[in-house]
Amino acid sequence: MRLTVGQALVRFLAAQWSERDGEEQRFFPGCFGIFGHGNVAGVGQALLEYGEELPYYMARNEQAMVHAASGFARMSDRLSTLACTTSIGPGATNMVTGAALATINRLPVLLLPGDVFATRPANPVLQELEDARSYDASVNDCFKPVSKYWDRINRPEQLPSALMAAMRVLTDPVETGAVTLSLPQDVQAEAYDWPEELFARRVWRIPRALPEARDIEDACAILRAAERPLIVAGGGVIYSGATDALRTFAERTGIPVAETQAGKGSLAWDHPSAVGAIGATGSTAANALARDADVILGIGTRYSDFTTASHSLFADPDVRFVNVNVARADAFKLGGVSVVADAREGLGALDAALADWTVPEAHKENARDLTARWNAVVDAAYGLDHGDPPAQSRILGIVNEESGPRDVVVCAAGSMPGDLHRLWRTRDPKGYHVEYGYSCMGYEIAGGLGVRMADPSREVIVMVGDGSYLMMAQELTTAVAEGIKLVVVLVQNHGYASIGNLSETVGADRFGTRHRVRTGTGLDGAPIPVDLAANAASLGADVLRASGAEEFRAALRKAIASPRTTVVHVETDPLAPAPGSDAWWDVPVAEVSARAATRDARARYDDAKKAQRRYL
Repeated sequence: MRLTVGQALVRFLAAQWSERDGEEQRFFPGCFGIFGHGNVAGVGQALLEYGEELPYYMARNEQAMVHAASGFARMSDRLSTLACTTSIGPGATNMVTGAALATINRLPVLLLPGDVFATRPANPVLQELEDARSYDASVNDCFKPVSKYWDRINRPEQLPSALMAAMRVLTDPVETGAVTLSLPQDVQAEAYDWPEELFARRVWRIPRALPEARDIEDACAILRAAERPLIVAGGGVIYSGATDALRTFAERTGIPVAETQAGKGSLAWDHPSAVGAIGATGSTAANALARDADVILGIGTRYSDFTTASHSLFADPDVRFVNVNVARADAFKLGGVSVVADAREGLGALDAALADWTVPEAHKENARDLTARWNAVVDAAYGLDHGDPPAQSRILGIVNEESGPRDVVVCAAGSMPGDLHRLWRTRDPKGYHVEYGYSCMGYEIAGGLGVRMADPSREVIVMVGDGSYLMMAQELTTAVAEGIKLVVVLVQNHGYASIGNLSETVGADRFGTRHRVRTGTGLDGAPIPVDLAANAASLGADVLRASGAEEFRAALRKAIASPRTTVVHVETDPLAPAPGSDAWWDVPVAEVSARAATRDARARYDDAKKAQRRYL
């Protein structure tokens, strides 16, 4: 069959399916794209010609469309994703941040940036990186360190093997992340005689790795000897669909369950075994249990520094780790006994092998008591009568109370991810979607778009601060154009409040974090007279302005009931108190300073660092 490289690419993508547990789904239900001279005649023409096979979605920002694809992939448990195509030059490199986010969060996305001419007929061409060391170098080489697979298609003959390698990586639960196929603009438009089998329907089975029997024996020996064990549930529990298995295991054994950012929703917040979020942004209940634990059973977690409170949280000097993870590198972390397995299969094997073993009743009672006290703290934060403007915790509480059990909250950066991790009461495994692997400002609206595209049956509520909103709000226009309804809660606190708080703790007095006009001495004048609500309206969204908590509640109800994308704008007090986690995060403080505040911060840092430990 004679087709261009662009046409062959599109037809191949349209024929790819994934399968797990007998259920099949299209791996690429669509393709985002922004066109320029580097892809309009190749991939762009192909999407026009074969749009019924691979639907096209117009994006407004290249980075944002990769975020949308990541949100789609995460909501789909990594069983499907969206492709993203751009022109050469800045259109391509705009995707690099999105690629890093996808790879760090282990989410499959396919990036198809245009590239300069492979045949070099008129070098240097527009937007070419003219590197005297190698004419083969282009700006697309920037994708190499943030891609799990990278290739440049310099000849049509190279396309089939590159496509198969790309699919191998995208459908591998361990290796998945961003995949980049760099497409020179002349090659995209070049015709070639392709074998028919390249376009045949192909189903990629997503495997469930089974645990080794001896690993299960070793793990059970440690668990049977435990008196104060704690489960740390990570994103692998969600991706593998292991929430039912976790609930059964926790109910039978009595082991309390704490959740990472990616694992939040593994248990419903009010389940008797749930003790809340863990780590630097965790609950005091989970963190107290972690400090006292003699065994940590990590399931599908990569043990980020927030989860471990920078290796200061697991305080028992003899604490042992049992790690169930599909990725061997994660299963071996912290010197633990590793069970390399799919989370669902690993939990099932542990449950069967432990038979009638349960934790001591005193441990269950302690977990219940700590959790009840933490829930009272959350109640107080949700009902905090701070006055106007309201506290952020009050706004989060109202959103939690007014949202439905299956609704999805989306966030990524600033102070809200920490508050959401601690305070949000998740009722559904897919009800919590906070990107905290890369914590990328600007992910929120684009990610929310991808979430809603993946599951249109759910209401999606995007929580975004003014700092993140200013970085990337363009996909409001995409949502409006496609009729994809979002509720966006735009929290205005006139600055980078999260970093402002951190700045104070390290003795930097919120330097460079307030959105203020410049005076003679610095950025310390009046608030900048920006109107973000008006900006949202200019992008096509409906906008509701709210002043105060109860006016916000009424506006939120109206937004949820509306069929259109609606932004609810509300001001909050960045200095209002919020519950803490009683855990540490390692952010180095200047070792010497003429400022007393910095010297005091350094003394606190040195004291906190004493609790940090090293693991093999």
